[in-house]
Amino acid sequence: MIIEYDGSQYHGSQIQPNAHTVQAALQEAIYRLTAEKAAVLFAGRTDTGVHACGQVIAFDTSASIPPQRWGLALNSVLPADIRVLESEEVSPDFHPRFQAVLKHYQYRIYRSPQGAVFQRHYAWCCTEPLNLEDMHRACPYLLGTHNFKSFCASGYTTKTFVRTVTYCRLREEGLYLLLDIAADGFLYNMVRIITGTLVDIGRGRIKPRDMEHIIASQERKNAGPTAPPQGLYLLQVDY
Repeated sequence: MIIEYDGSQYHGSQIQPNAHTVQAALQEAIYRLTAEKAAVLFAGRTDTGVHACGQVIAFDTSASIPPQRWGLALNSVLPADIRVLESEEVSPDFHPRFQAVLKHYQYRIYRSPQGAVFQRHYAWCCTEPLNLEDMHRACPYLLGTHNFKSFCASGYTTKTFVRTVTYCRLREEGLYLLLDIAADGFLYNMVRIITGTLVDIGRGRIKPRDMEHIIASQERKNAGPTAPPQGLYLLQVDY
């Protein structure tokens, strides 16, 4: 299934004891439909407050619901902030995470010197001026295969920090500044730390060419702050 969700009221996608999560909501909805205790697999884990427009999930079921009707059925029992967009049957060995070849994320910064009450759950509301030219100049340094340990938060479980970024671009859309980035995989908080580093470049605290040295250092302390979660969206997963 391809699903979308508003992560504002969830403690991330992955099930946790005594926490309201997207996985728990999905598994509860499946149980209500089928009385089956399904284990839902995700293409990528999202943290508290992070959203998804194209998350991919998979689970096993023996229910008689036709594959293309599952979305309609599940939407009838899911909370309003989680929707199934597409559903289809796949082979039993399909894994949405391990078989993914490319993941696309977008980070949204809302730039207004006035109030942003209705944006606060869906973008990083940034009122200070930013040098967009410098931010644009820094993006190409992220392209290619690198060790991205400098952009990985503590608490990681990965064994390798090497990832390949195939696309990284900033663009303006009204009051929004959008960072679109795609890679074969992402480290813990990688997109948010990249965003925070680009914003520090826009603030003049880091020079654009320093991005190359930050990557090479493999030291988290050399990168910028971690951008807040509410601006991050998982857009699409390719297979």
